[in-house]
Amino acid sequence: MMKKHLAISTLAAWVILVTGFMILARTMDLEIFFVLWLIGILIIVELVSDQMATPRYLGVLKLVIASGVILFGVIVARKIMEILAQ
Repeated sequence: MMKKHLAISTLAAWVILVTGFMILARTMDLEIFFVLWLIGILIIVELVSDQMATPRYLGVLKLVIASGVILFGVIVARKIMEILAQ
């Protein structure tokens, strides 16, 4: 249970840090925010996961990560299409 709370608080701190830097830079871009959030959650899940025992919440997080990776692919495909359209 301790790892779960630590992961949640670390992810919240990461999101607040990213939001703060985006506000300071005056560039609130949802795509950049999403990619940085995805990087943060990937790192946190990798650090929290254990080889021998997998808690139930990690299964749910892996589904969230899988949908995030699919969304990331859509974002990359849209950016490529924008570049090719020019």
